[in-house]
Amino acid sequence: MNRQPLYVLCAAALACGNLMPVAHAQSENAQDAPVQLEWNARLRHEQVDDAAYSPHAYADTLRLRLGIRAQIGYGWSYFIEGAGTASANDHYNSGANGETRYPGITDPSGAELNQAWLAWKGDAFALKAGRQEVTLDNQRWVGNVAWRQLEQTFDAVALQWKPGAQWTLRYDWLDRVNRVAGPDAINPLARSRDLNTHLLNAAWNANGQQVTGYAYLHKDKQVASASTSTYGLRWTGKPGKDGGFGWSVEGARQYDYANNPQSFGHNYWLLEPSWTQWGVTGKLGGEYLGGDGRTALQTPLATLHAFNGWDDQFTVTPVRGLKDYYASLNGSMGRSTIGSRLGWTVAYHQYRATEGSARYGSEWDASLSYALMPGLNALLKAADYRADRYGYDDTKLWLQLEWVGTQRL
Repeated sequence: MNRQPLYVLCAAALACGNLMPVAHAQSENAQDAPVQLEWNARLRHEQVDDAAYSPHAYADTLRLRLGIRAQIGYGWSYFIEGAGTASANDHYNSGANGETRYPGITDPSGAELNQAWLAWKGDAFALKAGRQEVTLDNQRWVGNVAWRQLEQTFDAVALQWKPGAQWTLRYDWLDRVNRVAGPDAINPLARSRDLNTHLLNAAWNANGQQVTGYAYLHKDKQVASASTSTYGLRWTGKPGKDGGFGWSVEGARQYDYANNPQSFGHNYWLLEPSWTQWGVTGKLGGEYLGGDGRTALQTPLATLHAFNGWDDQFTVTPVRGLKDYYASLNGSMGRSTIGSRLGWTVAYHQYRATEGSARYGSEWDASLSYALMPGLNALLKAADYRADRYGYDDTKLWLQLEWVGTQRL
């Protein structure tokens, strides 16, 4: 395995970080600038040891997003951003390179128009139209999949109204989803999907608590079986400045919708209490995605990597459903200059079916992150899935360097 290109790029990025002047991070008044340049460069080594394949997969990729944001005046603004990914090898199945003998790593080489939108914002109303990121709540139902090198964006119209300080009402219409496999994916359905999706979200926020009600009417014009309507309620609470109790509670019901030829109704629930003390947060959680043996609750527009383990075994819910019981700890290494920059996470998952008593498997996840300087962050991350009755044993490892910044023009 030749990792020389990765080491050379890492060394170059670190050297630039030590030499770079103010432009390496967001300028003090960059957000108020009439025109500004924005960038996000991410260098990543990812390797996968999947028991279903004889060769291991590894990918050394470099992603760059570069955009121009401009304030036109009278509340109007626009943003244009391109994204491109280069790969140092083809020892993985990107979905676009045809290397199916390797495990999948969905970071294909290529370039795309990532965002291009026009927006207006007033005191109470806001409007955005064009290709854009759409993220709602914790991104369980709709998100931008920021973990992958090419992110998920939508050709959409977004409306927002704040009738009061504590209320936010939002409506999004999605015409197309541009997926993380990129525009050159071999499977056309992995590139993009034509939609007619309506997202309604109403949130009340006060005293560290938020209550959100939502109705997501998702029509997939190209894959009829993916069309669903989901109605739910979410309640979250944050601990105080000195720590303490926090929680997330959510319940939803999902039905077939629009052109879907199937008939079903599936339950979703989440219960996640947490406690924060001395800068460390512990969580215990349970998430339920219903299934009946023929169909199961699905979240095709979600940021899936953030849920049900980093090994991504359950990006599609099994037809017998999924119960994910988990525990996690995360925090920093202390209050010193170095310790406060070093963050860590450890999590454990147990996966079971909701229909019957089958045990799917278990997983350990762990990560270390370090803020090298403002805007420049390093990450070491690992996931280890042990299969019982679902999938195969699988281990993944990531080494990443990311540089984010803005500059007035």
